[in-house]
Amino acid sequence: MLLEVLEEDMLHTVRTALDEDIGSGDITATLIPDGQTATATVICREQAVVCGQAWFDAVFAELDSRVSVSWQVHDGDTVSDGQTLCSLSGPARPLLSGERTALNFLQTLSATATLAHRYAETVADLPVRILDTRKTIPGLRHAQKYAIRMGGCDNHRSGLYDGILIKENHITAAGSISNAVSAARNCKPGVMVEVEVENEEQIQQALAADADRLLLDNFDITALTTAVQTVAGRAELEASGNITLENLRDTALTGVDCISIGALTKNIQAIDLSMLFNMQD
Repeated sequence: MLLEVLEEDMLHTVRTALDEDIGSGDITATLIPDGQTATATVICREQAVVCGQAWFDAVFAELDSRVSVSWQVHDGDTVSDGQTLCSLSGPARPLLSGERTALNFLQTLSATATLAHRYAETVADLPVRILDTRKTIPGLRHAQKYAIRMGGCDNHRSGLYDGILIKENHITAAGSISNAVSAARNCKPGVMVEVEVENEEQIQQALAADADRLLLDNFDITALTTAVQTVAGRAELEASGNITLENLRDTALTGVDCISIGALTKNIQAIDLSMLFNMQD
């Protein structure tokens, strides 16, 4: 689903970002002669995993097709402090107008990929999948989920439309876990049904209802280990809640199938990038 919507979503996101920045026109850029050309290079100021090239390119393609971007790296590559990512050439006005928006995409998506890479590397030798969540930056859902994969982690559901996660309020409204799972099967056959459980009793109810995956939210290490032994492969197990780089490995060693982490998309720090210009005669 992600790849199917990514290109259309990207263009919409880029156009929205340009509209909020440029609006009726870049009045500062008019200080530059209309015929002035320029070159520029983008430098990374820290070690990072690059992501967001397509969004960066789309910014300048939207502004002026005469702008040329030449990349020296690819999405998913690890780069070092001081490394050149790409060079640009073309009319100076669109280069200057697009600079901030293009860098915003690149620094944000690279930050997401970089953080995902750190988590993935921590458990690279273990049979566990690290998943993102819906705690994404508004308007950048699909972009950040793409970045998560560039960093070596996996995607949870894209949104409320392509996966069923039954939580406490759903269970209360349906009357029981069994009723909720049954209703889910009827309304969307073939879609994975996941149930959030809080204790041993709910684990047994979810197993009896034949849920595909159980979400163990805020279980400590001992409780996770016990749940893995109890379920014994009858359903997938997902750990979530207050999981950090410091406790990630211990969580994975309990034997859960996957670990979902909201921090991958919401606790990011933009990668430090610079675009250096050279005006041409």
